Amino acid sequence: MKISVDREACYGSGDCAFRVPSVFTVVDGFGAVLPGHEDAGDDPRVVEAAEKCPAQAIALGE
Repeated sequence: MKISVDREACYGSGDCAFRVPSVFTVVDGFGAVLPGHEDAGDDPRVVEAAEKCPAQAIALGE
C-alpha cells in the first residue's frame, strides 16, 4: 500500500516521524516519506501514524 503526505494539509507536527522514524521524516518543516519506503503502508505502525496524524495529512492507498 502506498503512502503519501499532503504538504498542503501538513503543518509539521512531526508526529509521523516520531512514531515511525524508519518511514517518515520532516523536510523543510513538513512530514515526508523517506525515499524507498513509499510502499510501507501495510505496516501497522504506519497505519497508526496515518490515523493519528493531527492534520490528517497522511494518505494510504493503492
